[in-house]
Amino acid sequence: MAFAAFSGGTTTAEPAVRRKSPVALILLLPGLAYLVLFFLTPLVSLVLTSLQAPVEFGDVGQFQPAFKWENYVAVVDTYWPHFLRSFAYAIAATVFALLISFPLAYFIGVKARAWPLLQALMLTLVIAPFFISFLLRTLAWKQLMSDDSAVVVALKYLSLLGPTDHLTGTAFSVIFGLTYNFIPFMTLPIYTTLERLDVRFLEAGADLYASPATTFWKVTVPLSMPGVVSGTLLTFIPASGDYINASSSFLGSTNTSMVGNVIEANFIDLLNYPEAAALSVVLMAVILALVAFYVKRSGTEDLL
Repeated sequence: MAFAAFSGGTTTAEPAVRRKSPVALILLLPGLAYLVLFFLTPLVSLVLTSLQAPVEFGDVGQFQPAFKWENYVAVVDTYWPHFLRSFAYAIAATVFALLISFPLAYFIGVKARAWPLLQALMLTLVIAPFFISFLLRTLAWKQLMSDDSAVVVALKYLSLLGPTDHLTGTAFSVIFGLTYNFIPFMTLPIYTTLERLDVRFLEAGADLYASPATTFWKVTVPLSMPGVVSGTLLTFIPASGDYINASSSFLGSTNTSMVGNVIEANFIDLLNYPEAAALSVVLMAVILALVAFYVKRSGTEDLL
């Protein structure tokens, strides 16, 4: 106070608060507009469609706005086996893709660092399926698994398949197709994580007399968890809603139908748009709940 009195009763002024520039908001506007137009608007339309009711005395496919929440009860009660089958197939395909992709990504990202050309070649082979249509790849496997293909004939000759057994139209063929088609989505995130792995950590584990297995589980796996979580999400989410591999036109049959096939049938064949929309909303909600639980348990909440 004495200093204030000596200086005429004034104190040093606090720095003025810097005004926020509107440039950041302006730069965000195109992205926000895109999300509103292509994500929020279709989502709201989907929810409203799922609550519609059929027009009384109207033609097939004619519905009117309503609040018929019973549509959700009806689809869950009718198609719960398809939900269970979809998630079972998706989980199995995710596990198999992880078992195949992790060693592959580890070799490319860690072991092949000394041979850049080999590393580039293997990365190209992993990415190469993206240059071929998803449908064409699945159709190719349908031909390879058909009853008159060399693969099936050889398996029957070796008594690994019975005379009346088939590969297509079974749970095996659907899970195989899902695993094959989504392996790149699993491999690339794990590779990007392992490619940045400091090999000195592995050398330190060996210097501390840890066995290779112990070093792998205590060092490599924890450091690769962000890539593993990203890869499993990129595989599980689209695999749960897939309708191509399980379709009877490709690798599946009516006994292997997933939720995606039911949505397609209700939307295109039956013209039952509210049930198709309700199935889509339920599938999306269950996937979000499973993903949130998985990310929370894996300790990588920053991925949400």
